[in-house]
Amino acid sequence: MSKKVLVVEGGFSAEREVSLVSGHGIAEALREEGYDVKEHDLHDVRKFLDALYEYKPDVVFNALHGNWGEDGEIQGLLDMLQIPYTHSGLKASAVGMDKQLTKLVCHTIGIKTPLGEKTTYKHFVDEGTMVTMPYVIKPVCDGSSVGVHIIRNNDDLKNVEFNDDDEILVEKYISGHELTVAVVEGKALTVTEMRPKEGFYDYHAKYTDGATEHIIPAQIPEAAFNEAMRYAEKLHKTLGCKTVSRCDLRYNEEDGVVLLEINTAPGMTPLSLVPEQYKYCGGTYSKLCKILVEEASCRKM
Repeated sequence: MSKKVLVVEGGFSAEREVSLVSGHGIAEALREEGYDVKEHDLHDVRKFLDALYEYKPDVVFNALHGNWGEDGEIQGLLDMLQIPYTHSGLKASAVGMDKQLTKLVCHTIGIKTPLGEKTTYKHFVDEGTMVTMPYVIKPVCDGSSVGVHIIRNNDDLKNVEFNDDDEILVEKYISGHELTVAVVEGKALTVTEMRPKEGFYDYHAKYTDGATEHIIPAQIPEAAFNEAMRYAEKLHKTLGCKTVSRCDLRYNEEDGVVLLEINTAPGMTPLSLVPEQYKYCGGTYSKLCKILVEEASCRKM
């Protein structure tokens, strides 16, 4: 009998639409691999619990992005229910989603991150920041560059909107090459450089076909290439990530390689970077999905 997989997609975050695209692609790939697959659009927790009870999946494929999907919430629920799920567990997901906690971990293991500070938006407005322009303002916990603002002058501050008590990270802006490294089963695949045709690598550039040129492998010095690979593998291992993760970085000659964030449940849309790197290294999208299913687990009681 084929393994039953419930692909959970949609969710409650700002990345809902991206998650739905990821979920559809994953479900199709898993059916091609012979799995019994059902998709579930998570927009009501009680209905999700009903779907788990009725379908009784062997594995939940976590295709959720952003808050509630990548931050340990869904992982904790599935741990309690003792249902195996894909990607990282509660601890790695929670730390990886919190950019400030990730920075603290990086500092202890010799991974360079941008100079910055965590604060609330109200405190930032009232007191300013120690970080000199240009700098970046972003939510402490969010993904897909949602809410990210590059501040080069005071006029740029007019476009920044947060609630007073929102936690934000203010970081030095690192110019140069925009890089990413996927790690699959503990091994870094390669380094990709993203070159947006306009602006920076924001939500639009990530998910709009043709908006960004992907250069694979990245055309950067060998030492920087190897450093980016080493950073991604080291952080994946230190956080205890499982099966797949992706690190986003920047590189220039002055600052060197600087890690921006880790994604413990990276996107799986047709434009996503992990499937692209996996294919470049000789794999297929469906095989990557299969590996995630076969390595699914939950915390043991």
